[in-house]
Amino acid sequence: MVEIALYQPDIAPNAATILRMCACFGLTCRIIAPAGFVMGDSSFRRAGMDYLGRVSLVDDPSWNAYRAATAGRRSVLVTTRAALPYTEFSFREDDIILMGRESAGVPDHVHEAAEARIVIPMKPGLRSLNVAIACAMVTGEALRQLGSFSAAAVTG
Repeated sequence: MVEIALYQPDIAPNAATILRMCACFGLTCRIIAPAGFVMGDSSFRRAGMDYLGRVSLVDDPSWNAYRAATAGRRSVLVTTRAALPYTEFSFREDDIILMGRESAGVPDHVHEAAEARIVIPMKPGLRSLNVAIACAMVTGEALRQLGSFSAAAVTG
């Protein structure tokens, strides 16, 4: 199943919103440390509500640890520096959707290491979407392509 990875997330409510989405869809979320907040932060808990205890969460202590743990899987980076629209990308079951920091994206070495890079097309002159919204859009497309949205999954 597709996973989500957050590279050094720095805004607690956005990370918690993504974790809540992962809990609702039964997806694992990986947090690549260091995070720019404490997981017990009140804004983190408020955004994640009671879903945080229901999410499959993996803490990767560093980028290198993440790469070692996910060897053989494709990291699909969502970035404004890509050319391929996410709707034209063919997702695979074992892909990891990689999201950068809200404030700075990912460093060049992470960008270059990603096996694929995709973009959400936007109006010219605008920088980016909120990371949780972008993650939800791309995750929804990946699950749609993979046939993971079904009545059985929703009523389950």
